[in-house]
Amino acid sequence: MSSPVVVDSSIRFTAHLKGLHAKDILARDQARAHKFLAGLHPHGPAAFHEARRARRHHHAHHHHQDADVAAQTMGAASNSGKSIDVTDAAVEYSTSVGVGTPPAQYDLLIDTGSSNTWLGAKKKYVKTSSSHSTGKKVTVSYGTGSFTGTEYTDTVTLAPNLVIQNQSIGVASSTQDFNDVDGILGIGPVDLTEGTVAGNAPVPTVTDNLYAQGSITTESIGISFEPTTGTNVANGTMTFGGVDSSKYTGEITYVPITRTSPASQYWGIDQDLTYGKSGAKLLSGAPGIVDTGTTLLLIATDAFEAYQKATGATMDQSTGLLTLTESQFTKLQSLYFAIGGTTFELTPNAQIWPRSLNSTIGGEEGKIYLVTSDLGSPSGSGLDFIDGFAFLQRFYSVYDTTNSQVGIANTPWTDATTN
Repeated sequence: MSSPVVVDSSIRFTAHLKGLHAKDILARDQARAHKFLAGLHPHGPAAFHEARRARRHHHAHHHHQDADVAAQTMGAASNSGKSIDVTDAAVEYSTSVGVGTPPAQYDLLIDTGSSNTWLGAKKKYVKTSSSHSTGKKVTVSYGTGSFTGTEYTDTVTLAPNLVIQNQSIGVASSTQDFNDVDGILGIGPVDLTEGTVAGNAPVPTVTDNLYAQGSITTESIGISFEPTTGTNVANGTMTFGGVDSSKYTGEITYVPITRTSPASQYWGIDQDLTYGKSGAKLLSGAPGIVDTGTTLLLIATDAFEAYQKATGATMDQSTGLLTLTESQFTKLQSLYFAIGGTTFELTPNAQIWPRSLNSTIGGEEGKIYLVTSDLGSPSGSGLDFIDGFAFLQRFYSVYDTTNSQVGIANTPWTDATTN
């Protein structure tokens, strides 16, 4: 159990709901799932886990991971489709990050599904006394967007006591589909950076460097959302190196990263999913991922069909989402997520799209839409669910690289009726 951290290890961020039609949200979520399913490393999970073990051993001694060892261990697998697209998400999270000496502020998207930090899309990079070009080319491909530029090292200021020296950043020479932000703050597993900078070796993330430089004692990030009915709300908190005890209730349940590929390559866990207290078990011991960049709760096709049957929901042709009548909604049961030794309850209210925001997704006023959707592939594929934003709004989540685990806890908003 991590001890509560001082408040200035936390940064606030804004959740921005893009005005996308529900069909586009679902298509983007399914495309992201498809990329996750395709996996990162053709050499398989064994190489991935070997590299993770090697890096953990180095971390324990506060040593930098040797680039050559990393490249050999990982097999230097590189392909342009391996980065997961943050721009595809219907909900984007951004925060102001200082870069340089003195720091200039940049509005960066936060992404748990990619790991490079770069800037220069909207606002150009301001060079200062701490800017140093390595001359290496950086290329990161996202689903609909891409970034090409040059690697620099610079001082990055996330908060007053979260200052990183010599952080690798990409400085854009060209970007595609990044019009409304300055760049990305990548907080996914470090392996996602492999092959993005000339030379193929992984690039330490902001979390890696905060840990290596002694600013945080454990390489973990705690993320809190609060359920919202607004479209542009600064209601997110991200805590580096620990947890914010004001954002969760009870204990945090930690579970190891799943060993099943491809879920094991991301923030993957195993869980059971049941509809109703004594109802149908939709998934059993299933591997999947916890992902802030997926908007909906996605479950394998067979589990989704069982959920639709159990709820009596009908498929709404105009939105592509399941819909319930008022009387069906009064009978809707909770979804129970068994993670580790703990069961987390996603209430009926948490299973529906906020009714006040129906118009933002092209829905009808007053209609009831469910946020559980079809992953687009059958169970048994190595990734049977994605616990996305709809799930994470109701629970506190911790992404812990040092101990190769994910934490989930209840929050004061788990039982909210805002939707």
